Amino acid sequence: MGALKKPANTQRRTEKAAEYFSGVLSELKKVHWPNRRQLFTYTGVVFFAVAVVSVMMWIVDSGLSLALTKLLP
Repeated sequence: MGALKKPANTQRRTEKAAEYFSGVLSELKKVHWPNRRQLFTYTGVVFFAVAVVSVMMWIVDSGLSLALTKLLP
């Protein structure tokens, strides 16, 4: 038997993957990345928003729980 050859399909798949990641790197260079101060500010805003929504959900959950325990003895 002859020497084993790499199938053309595998080579084409490798070329397509390389082309895809080249495009990804090109797009990542266009992204406006936040500086350190902006990063901490945005992170603080997200944590605050999560805390507010969590408290609101806790209040609604407690209210519904209390209402159901009163309705269903």
